Amino acid sequence: MIGSIPGSDPVSWRRRVAAAAAAGSACGVRARPRGFRMFVLVEMVDTVRIPPWQFERKLNDSIAEELNKKLANKVVYNVGLCICLYDITKLEDAYVFPGDGASHTKVHFRYVVFHPFLDEILIGVIKGCSPEGVHGFFDDILIPPESLQQPAKFDEAEQVWVWEYETEEGAHDLYMDTGEEIRFRVVDESFVDTSPTGPSSAEASTPSEEAPKKEAPYTLVGSISEPGLGLLSWWTSS
Repeated sequence: MIGSIPGSDPVSWRRRVAAAAAAGSACGVRARPRGFRMFVLVEMVDTVRIPPWQFERKLNDSIAEELNKKLANKVVYNVGLCICLYDITKLEDAYVFPGDGASHTKVHFRYVVFHPFLDEILIGVIKGCSPEGVHGFFDDILIPPESLQQPAKFDEAEQVWVWEYETEEGAHDLYMDTGEEIRFRVVDESFVDTSPTGPSSAEASTPSEEAPKKEAPYTLVGSISEPGLGLLSWWTSS
């Protein structure tokens, strides 16, 4: 149900999203996305365990800390990348079970989630380039070669993609350098359930020393093959 995104910075994400949310912009999840931008508010329900040594704190503070510990910078399957807690809308009765001194409270809350809709235009920063394409502000946003401005080529020496922009004076190489701001359209998304599973019978009978390839729980595919898309510096009038 939940997977983490490598290469993303949860602190900077939370700061940016908290400001956006304030301006209005596996946990038994019941999700109803609200909003029409890349960050949405999602209603969730979870049972939160509070250990006895936290009883002296305010209950809401302890619950908020536990929810962020569990969800922040994690992907919830078919929901999106969780950023930070927005608010707690309802607390049900708390219970203490035999043999466990902790309290267990069913919590209704809203969480800020990164989940852009298809065809949405986003602005991000290039994290790097590879023969597979241009990688966005975290590892699992990819703009493949066929979705770049054409004609394009990969510069092996510089490890960057280049748009060979044609003019009357000839071709000019426009480089897609790491750290440059880029505007792109979201054209596809993919969720993968990365919950742990037992080995299949074939895998159990054939031991292998190779570690299984780790799949990304949430990936986005972008495109810049339209006028106005690509590096912001390409379209800035001098």
